[in-house]
Amino acid sequence: MLATLLAVDGPDTVALTPVTKAGLADWLAGQPPAVASWVKAVGFTGEAGSTVFLPGPDGAVTHVLAGVSAIDDLWAFAGLPASLPAGSYRIDTALDARAATRAALGWALGSYRFSRYKKPPEKGFANLVWPAEADRGEVERAATATWLVRDLVNTPACDMGPAELAQAAQDLAAEFDAAVEVIVGQDLLDRDYPAIHAVGRASPREPRLIDLRWGNPEHPKVTIVGKGVCFDTGGLDLKPSSAMLIMKKDMGGAAHALALGRMIMMAGLPVRLRVLVPAVENVVSGDSFKPQDVLKTRKGLTVEVGNTDAEGRLILCDALAEADAEKPELLIDFATLTGAARVALGPDLPALMCNDDALANDLTEAGTAVDDPMWRLPLWAPYRKGLDSKVADINNVTTNGFAGAITAGLFLQEFVSKGTPWAHLDTYAWNGSARPGRPEGGEALGLRAAYAVIAKRFG
Repeated sequence: MLATLLAVDGPDTVALTPVTKAGLADWLAGQPPAVASWVKAVGFTGEAGSTVFLPGPDGAVTHVLAGVSAIDDLWAFAGLPASLPAGSYRIDTALDARAATRAALGWALGSYRFSRYKKPPEKGFANLVWPAEADRGEVERAATATWLVRDLVNTPACDMGPAELAQAAQDLAAEFDAAVEVIVGQDLLDRDYPAIHAVGRASPREPRLIDLRWGNPEHPKVTIVGKGVCFDTGGLDLKPSSAMLIMKKDMGGAAHALALGRMIMMAGLPVRLRVLVPAVENVVSGDSFKPQDVLKTRKGLTVEVGNTDAEGRLILCDALAEADAEKPELLIDFATLTGAARVALGPDLPALMCNDDALANDLTEAGTAVDDPMWRLPLWAPYRKGLDSKVADINNVTTNGFAGAITAGLFLQEFVSKGTPWAHLDTYAWNGSARPGRPEGGEALGLRAAYAVIAKRFG
């Protein structure tokens, strides 16, 4: 399934030895003098990301040294698929299962390229022979799910509107024999999803709710919700043009939800999976919802619109109310929800808000364990007063601008029962610049950690 990971050695496979700066001297001490002299002559120091090729007796390259920060660092090998010459490589250092799996996953993640709109480059990626102890299932699940997030987020809104996002869910359902229903346009009102309809009605590309189900109905219910704003202009509270430049990524929560569903179905976990994605465009037209409108919601609460650019929480509230009605054993939502979370935690750390301490602890611990970190922010109850409205049950924003990520979480909490273990991940879903294994563009953040928790609890 992973084209750059090969089952067996070939006759031209090159041995690859990872070395750290601290371990280089010991490695050189065990080599023939000619090899040690060559490595020193070319100035190789074991710096992470650096490589040096060692010629064989006939001058052909038979060995490459790769500098790594640590042998079991997830990203240690991630830059090599693109930086090494095309060909096949085999890690010749004994790796335990954890290190081997991370090496293979890093290699796979570093082999991603979004080339839908460009002529394929002449140079392909270098291939790696599967490390002997690697967990192939884990690598394939994580890599293909991450690629799915990246592909969906990187696709511009012209080709990734609500209908195309629904098609991605239908393709996923077909692959794993899942059922999917899509509720479109006026049917959203007829079936009582008024907030989703209100946000998306201005666009000629009709809003919809995507509802994917898989697994034995008798198994524990795990429900994943993802924000699917396929493009966000801000609505009548229009964003400046500079803030719209990456708003194709505002469906990143939906991409995460579908990708997590993919991981669960690939693993065949014994759960009754449900994925809910409200998919809309937030655009400007004569039918746009307006500041100070009062919207009905599926839960029956009314919401005063304090800002049309806080639309994500409005579509999520209907989806969360539907998810909560089934009383799942676990409910997780992913959303590119607030700039405030990015101000607080930067682009790499999703903000976690959770109504269940055990679930929050599991998620943060899993994030550390699998190198997919997140940081918990409190659902600080005293801040809820800032969402009070004089004309409705709740406002979608506060007026003071403080604690924007937390107050967004508090808004969503209104639509989830206290007895439902619920986690909200406010994620950026984007790399602003390229790093090994993490190209500029769409990115999965919090995905592998969430899967690890689900697999541990229900697998």
